Amino acid sequence: MSTPRNSHLGRIVIRHLNPRQPDGPWPARAFDGEVVEFIATVFREGHDVIGSDLELTSPGGTTQTIAFPHPVHGVDEWRTWACVDELGEWSWRVLGYADDWATWLHAADVKIAAGVDVDLMFRLGLDLLDRVRAGRNTAANLAVLTGLADTFADAAGDPAKRIAAAHDTTVTEAIAANPPRSLETWSDPMTMLVERTRAGYGAWYEFFPRSEGAVKNKDGTVTSGNFVTARKRLPQIAKDGFDVLYLPPIHPIGRTHRKGPNNTLDASATDPGSPWAIGAAEGGHDAIHPDLGTLADFEGFVAEAESHGIEIALDLALQCSPDHPWVTSHPEWFTTLPDGTIAFAENPPKKYQDIYPLNFDNDYDGLRREILRIVELWIARGVHIFRVDNPHTKPVHFWEWLIAEVNAKHPDVVFLAEAFTRPAMMHTLASVGFQQSYTYFTWRNHKTEIVDYLTEVSQRTAAFFRPNFFVNTPDILTEYLQFGGVPAFKIRAALAAMSAASWGMYAGFELIENVARPGSEENIDNEKYEFKFRDFAGALKVGRSIAPYIARLNSIRRAHPALQQLRNLRIHHTDDDGIVAFSKYLPAHLSPTGKPDGVIVILNTDPHAVRETMVRLDLSLLGLPHDASFTATDLITGSSYTWTKDNFVRLDSFSEPAHILSISYGKVGSK
Repeated sequence: MSTPRNSHLGRIVIRHLNPRQPDGPWPARAFDGEVVEFIATVFREGHDVIGSDLELTSPGGTTQTIAFPHPVHGVDEWRTWACVDELGEWSWRVLGYADDWATWLHAADVKIAAGVDVDLMFRLGLDLLDRVRAGRNTAANLAVLTGLADTFADAAGDPAKRIAAAHDTTVTEAIAANPPRSLETWSDPMTMLVERTRAGYGAWYEFFPRSEGAVKNKDGTVTSGNFVTARKRLPQIAKDGFDVLYLPPIHPIGRTHRKGPNNTLDASATDPGSPWAIGAAEGGHDAIHPDLGTLADFEGFVAEAESHGIEIALDLALQCSPDHPWVTSHPEWFTTLPDGTIAFAENPPKKYQDIYPLNFDNDYDGLRREILRIVELWIARGVHIFRVDNPHTKPVHFWEWLIAEVNAKHPDVVFLAEAFTRPAMMHTLASVGFQQSYTYFTWRNHKTEIVDYLTEVSQRTAAFFRPNFFVNTPDILTEYLQFGGVPAFKIRAALAAMSAASWGMYAGFELIENVARPGSEENIDNEKYEFKFRDFAGALKVGRSIAPYIARLNSIRRAHPALQQLRNLRIHHTDDDGIVAFSKYLPAHLSPTGKPDGVIVILNTDPHAVRETMVRLDLSLLGLPHDASFTATDLITGSSYTWTKDNFVRLDSFSEPAHILSISYGKVGSK
């Protein structure tokens, strides 16, 4: 139907389409295998019944039509779900229409029961049946429709029985196969870019290769670990269920103003320095630190990781030490102060004398060409994931250009933004192309802020912002972890692994490394500035490691498709202000197993106490009747319970701070 001049709305009003970017020309984002919720506000004037369909077209041109379920009475927001399983740009649009049969049937039921306009209503019904029969129908459906028409035309028949025939199941099915519609109105088409699964789902582990296999010598010096010795850790990382191994910068480290232990300015000749102070006489961003080995060693490390099902993510840190070759060959790529010196990095009150930031305003074209060369070089060396250091300190339009250039040629390359900064910047970096981002999750530790943040990232920003819930980093050791003991570490790991599709941890988390440098929120004897000597196997033997708990969490994620999603997270009510409850659910038709999958997580956020509460479940969010009773199995302890919508829970943080419950859909009854 044509839209009147000067009107931005069709005959049926369609607004507030989602998923979409908040603004700008960029498509919404999803990953291969993601279950996406499509939302539209659809309504018209008056009280006639309307319907709405989603038309979804894959990059290969396959179109599917999904009927929106009717919204709750009085609400004009229509919602449905679909799984996107093909890489590339999808398109979708919404159809709104007048449901002529439903409108007539409602009026006929009311009027005929009241004895009002009885003959008129049956004549109108016959007209609609003529429209339906004129379309394409199976022989069986046509016979049903003809029989109903004969019943309507029988003026001597009982009106109540005649209209009751319109509600027969066979009639409903025949009408649904070829429904009479009018005022069909289409929304504008929307786009959605579907990227590979690892862009949205995975478990990340971070370690420093130089610490893996490092040896303390008798003279007090240290022989660095390297890519050959670090390979020995790969089987355990795979066994613990991690998909991605993230490496800090592996390039030569500058010597000028090299930082010593705990960020001091008095480094000795044997201190290794910060890997983020990139560049020395041995080379810059395209070189490998000699202590870590050769290019062949690196490529062998990447191949070994792949054999264990692990991808390598490399740090892309666009900054330089004073010794970087660029400082001499391209001084225009830096900021020169009035006294002729180059400005070093600062984040007041922190100062980074060992790092020069890049200045993109002096030779933008030259600098971006060089950075693209470097990224392409590491892609050729087997790297397809980049964790980008401090992207918020570089121009956003540069990232928009770089990611578009790289993904046009290498659509499987994933960029993770390490951008602990203002929401506007974090969200814009995601909008212009970053497939994942660090988040504020690390600092959301109490019930109210956890609930608010989980709701935000799973529903309000999920169309463009993909969170990766890292529980710690070399720079971040929150007070919650410093003083919460083992329970705090288990709580944070369970919360991250169960709520986010992507989560991660930095080595040492499993060993409960929780001693902070005084006055800071980072580990003492920070690995950024020195070697770390960890005995993972020894800690496990004496019970000082939660690695088995981490492995169990990752195993649960892999076994339950619902946990591999983000947008399906829903919060449930608890009476206690320290216990969080949420669920994830996939119905059978959207689950890759062909079976429904529902997981309920009840978590005590207080690492110092036992908490008790009533948990109030909205069973409709789990595909269950409101009065259902069902078997719930704790995937950590193996215990099984019979649950309903209201359940008493007691969680002792010193033993098991969380219930992770799998629903047995084959064992559902009524209270």
